[in-house]
Amino acid sequence: MNRSQLTIFDIRPSGATTGAYNLVLEEMEGRRKLPIVIGMHEAQSIAIKMEGMTPSRPLTHDLFNSLSLAYDIELIEVVIYDLVEGIFFARLVCSRDGEERTIDARTSDAVALAVRFGCGIFCEEKVLQMAGIAPEGEEEIKPMPEEDPEDPFGLEEHVDPGGDFGSLSMEDLQKELDLAIEKEDYERAGRLRDEIERRKAE
Repeated sequence: MNRSQLTIFDIRPSGATTGAYNLVLEEMEGRRKLPIVIGMHEAQSIAIKMEGMTPSRPLTHDLFNSLSLAYDIELIEVVIYDLVEGIFFARLVCSRDGEERTIDARTSDAVALAVRFGCGIFCEEKVLQMAGIAPEGEEEIKPMPEEDPEDPFGLEEHVDPGGDFGSLSMEDLQKELDLAIEKEDYERAGRLRDEIERRKAE
């Protein structure tokens, strides 16, 4: 099977569709990138896990992960295997008691689960040939903003902060962070966490 292993390169809002995000995957042993449009909730789920945030209650992908582990089901790998009329198709390769099975899944859900199980994300060559972007096209998918390393997924500037963080003390920032997590407002929580980390680094 001719396929490549991918890693997450970037997640950013889609300028074409309100509420949609671009998930950009990159070859680990190559330079092609694979942009995939996903929903806001899936984008948040992926970003939350990658940024090490812990929700007050489990998200759907966390629940699936916990349920699978409770019943000794292991997610071995995720495979993006087809592209039909602009829709990507993926499958989960799972194992239990030595028996391997595949389960169809949306690509966004498959990636959200892959980051939780720590398994590889693979893409078949035919999909990369159809939708992969070669290095000469990278200007279209550069992460943004590059000047803000504290916001690697580009979610920050698209969220209403709900107040001026600069006027809050560190104690108040932490209280606001705890409240945002409790309310499951993870985008606001990310901004608060970034402000806390920025002040600690000063």
